[in-house]
Amino acid sequence: MIHIGLAGWGDHDSLYPAGIKSKDKLVHYSSHFPIVEVDSSFYAISPIKNVEKWVNETPEKFRFVVKAYQGMTRHRKGKETPFNTITDMFEAFKSSLKPYQEANKLALVLFQFPPWFNCRKENVAYLRYCKKMMEDIPVALEFRHQSWYNDAYRDRTLSFMKEEGWIHSVADEPQSGEGSVPLVPAPTDSHVTLVRMHGRNTQGWNKQEGVDWREVRFLYKYNEAELFEMKNVLHELSNQSNDIILIFNNNSGGDAATNAKEFQRMLGIEYTGLAPKQLGLF
Repeated sequence: MIHIGLAGWGDHDSLYPAGIKSKDKLVHYSSHFPIVEVDSSFYAISPIKNVEKWVNETPEKFRFVVKAYQGMTRHRKGKETPFNTITDMFEAFKSSLKPYQEANKLALVLFQFPPWFNCRKENVAYLRYCKKMMEDIPVALEFRHQSWYNDAYRDRTLSFMKEEGWIHSVADEPQSGEGSVPLVPAPTDSHVTLVRMHGRNTQGWNKQEGVDWREVRFLYKYNEAELFEMKNVLHELSNQSNDIILIFNNNSGGDAATNAKEFQRMLGIEYTGLAPKQLGLF
């Protein structure tokens, strides 16, 4: 089964009626897609009351991909986080997942590591530590440094994921030096594989002087030929993994929702169990 969704639900104006309040967007979103990636959890661990709201206002079959907190993925270290110890940080994050788990709405947790997290012994050890701390919670692993997939380490990286129980997060992204990874359509879990569509904006991928990098990095609209290419990739993946979660993250120009709908039509998928469409009469 292929589950298509978007990164976040706040920045997709084409899905919502004019004037909609932010607090009401997830309800509308869940009438379009069966899954969403929670990105706010990367910047701060989600308060339980927020998670309970999200769980309660979405359909029974709706699922969440929750992005790991940035302190856990080495984007922030030590005193830069509000936690006294690494253990405290992991325990606080796991506590925030309980409403998802109790409602059977947690698809997986995504650990996306930064471009400077390269393939070396101490980082491999830290990945083992993360997996141990997350216990039996399903976790996906996404790299941003090319070294994990170079000729010397690609097969060993994938074998490591299988052995340690990591779900492979397959990234489609610009090829722009060490801070990007190639498309590696290789599942490491027979149950589920995550695919994240970041766009192919090569020029805007890396930070540039005088440019609002966050606004341009994911500024990209996939064309029909590129989506057809990814259709073949998904076909390959689905022969080796029962469920494929596909998240469009090309949000900067508002193209993620459009591409997701286009791709859904291309695959001929009709989802059941979505929230009722809002008529927008008032």
